[in-house]
Amino acid sequence: MTDSRARLRALAHPLRSRLVARLRAGGPATATDLAADLGTNSGATSYHLRALEAAGVVRDSGTGTGRRRVWEIVEAGPDPRPELAVGDLEDDDAQAGLDWLERDYVDHFTEQATQWLDHAPDWPQRWQLATGVHDWMVLATDEQLQSMRAEIDEVVKRYRRVGQGNPTARRLAVYSFVFPLDMDRAPRG
Repeated sequence: MTDSRARLRALAHPLRSRLVARLRAGGPATATDLAADLGTNSGATSYHLRALEAAGVVRDSGTGTGRRRVWEIVEAGPDPRPELAVGDLEDDDAQAGLDWLERDYVDHFTEQATQWLDHAPDWPQRWQLATGVHDWMVLATDEQLQSMRAEIDEVVKRYRRVGQGNPTARRLAVYSFVFPLDMDRAPRG
């Protein structure tokens, strides 16, 4: 099994997916803190953190004391999803894992976006106008789409820490979801 497929297998689990989301949003934490945040028990949380560690998704930050481990994300790209290559999805388990994981991301996005819409009226208008949903339509080949996504990734990487040290800066989630509009016309090959 490739590293990408092992990473996919580790991430395609409800609690593990939420642990990764919480660590990405909230920073390093102990299994006990994560269990309290996610409404689960610390034993199950520890077990799943070790599975994520084995797949290279999280690591012990080394800042804990004694048996108290503090976990953090191992940054491997713009998102925690594995970098899959053509051929990685020929395995039915890998395809099912990716399907589950991406559906979980959509559910998580919907939950977070809905919370933002509920809170947006309390924020200054400058923030309300700069955030929110944007909808573009593009005509491209799969190679051109990969190039576009790489460019978007680079822009987001450039802005990851641009507000660091500025008291008016806020942490932001940037989601990208690209799909064909003519879904009933899959290209051959």
